[in-house]
Amino acid sequence: MRETYDPAEVESVQQAHWRAKDIYRAVEHALDANGNEKPKFYVCPMLPYPSGKLHMGHVRNYTLNDVLYRYLRMRGMNVMTPMGWDSFGLPAENAAIAKKVAPAKWTYDNIADMKAQMEPLGLAFDWSREVTTCKPDYYRWNQWMFLKMLEKGVAYRKTQTVNWDPVDHTVLANEQVIEGRGWRSGAIVEKREIPGYYLGITHYAEELLKDLDQLQGWPEQVRRMQEHWIGKSYGVNLAFPYELDGKKKELRVYTTRPDTIMGVTFAAIAAEHPLALRLAKDKPELQAFIDECRKGSVSEADMATMEKKAFRQVSASSIRTGADVPVWIGNYVLMTYGEGAVMGVPAHDERDFAFALNTVAHQTSHRQERRSLR
Repeated sequence: MRETYDPAEVESVQQAHWRAKDIYRAVEHALDANGNEKPKFYVCPMLPYPSGKLHMGHVRNYTLNDVLYRYLRMRGMNVMTPMGWDSFGLPAENAAIAKKVAPAKWTYDNIADMKAQMEPLGLAFDWSREVTTCKPDYYRWNQWMFLKMLEKGVAYRKTQTVNWDPVDHTVLANEQVIEGRGWRSGAIVEKREIPGYYLGITHYAEELLKDLDQLQGWPEQVRRMQEHWIGKSYGVNLAFPYELDGKKKELRVYTTRPDTIMGVTFAAIAAEHPLALRLAKDKPELQAFIDECRKGSVSEADMATMEKKAFRQVSASSIRTGADVPVWIGNYVLMTYGEGAVMGVPAHDERDFAFALNTVAHQTSHRQERRSLR
């Protein structure tokens, strides 16, 4: 008679044996057969957000972690793999509000459900080290660490333009914006200027860039992405003088190519720039344009590929030529780059050239339409 494999029976018996022996509990010092201490290895997967149910993405992620754990353990290493729940934050609160349930009940019920789904998988987790990030015994250390960084000046407070998800009511990283929408809610992302806390990574830019060379075996594109994220560049601030409200002022433009100043034909400022906001008070059509610009990501990569739109407003006097330089409010200018203003040099920059052609074509078309109406 041919034997058949009954997973429900075989696996439940085996897993009960593992639990009885507590074989996945990590110990501080583990010895091999010769009495030597085994080398230690810590392997921890991303903690799941307790949304209520596991999905195949979870199973794939934790199976990979499980395979690594078992491989290293068979190679004679003392391996530790904890498990926990990324349960602290606005998504959990928003979900609870939507379902009219207290956030604590919603979160802890979901944790219980997901843990009950995880355990039959037989994953090699040390559940004695389970953490839940919404519990005070965990997040008190986040608070302690943050206060230390604030004390040392590593963390600081400032106002900055960010990606805002209007459904989840939270700030998104550039990587969490997919084709202009929030990765979780699917809502169209807005740009908002809000105060928040930031980490001064520029203090460590040189050290971080230098250490990228030590990431042997990392994909080149990942290393380049990290380099771009650090974002070090060399340049100068140029001042374009202008007059507004009877006062003489300067439009400060950051550029890495000051040698191209003689080729400047226009300047562009972000929709969130103080000059743009001041001018919008007198022009409802400009305010409507600024409101439109508030939709979309603040990612530099997204800005480079988006359809470039602009609104002509003022002229500034070039610091070298004395000629008037038109200033445009542009949807492609980042408020977080320099002081939110860039200079346009069509002769030396492909994007500036394309923008100049498009704006000239738009102006010409607009003039022709007005003439035809006369």
